[in-house]
Amino acid sequence: MTGALLSIDILGKDNIKLSEKWKEGPRSYLGLSIQGFPNFFTVTGPRSPSVLTNMMVAIEQHVEWIYNCIKYLYDIDKKEIEADLVAENNWMDHVSDVATDTLRDTCNSWYVGANVPGKKRVFMPYVGGFGNYRKKCDEIAMKKYLGFSIS
Repeated sequence: MTGALLSIDILGKDNIKLSEKWKEGPRSYLGLSIQGFPNFFTVTGPRSPSVLTNMMVAIEQHVEWIYNCIKYLYDIDKKEIEADLVAENNWMDHVSDVATDTLRDTCNSWYVGANVPGKKRVFMPYVGGFGNYRKKCDEIAMKKYLGFSIS
């Protein structure tokens, strides 16, 4: 779930590398945005339902959400959006809490990075259900992208 992104030299604010930000496991807000990486969106990224749902539906939902977000920025004449650290931390806690109630959290698979020697074991997908996830994303958008810094 992280290999494709980590194989690119992605730099955020203050030249922090995504690989450095994710050295203890992938972090994101909604699996869509990463604090410290403005205007960088991930489609079906870590901490989204991605691989635990119909991928085509997940991709479509993410692309539509990102499009609507960019349109909103354009409409209000803003140029930058970035996940807030508090929102990212809260989402990370929620994803972990939901996963703890399942056996998937204890599995020895690529869901936790077990396929990469030395990689920190972290359950990466959101297991709370696609319907709940979509509802949360829609609520955040309706609240003018709550949990994001816009400038």
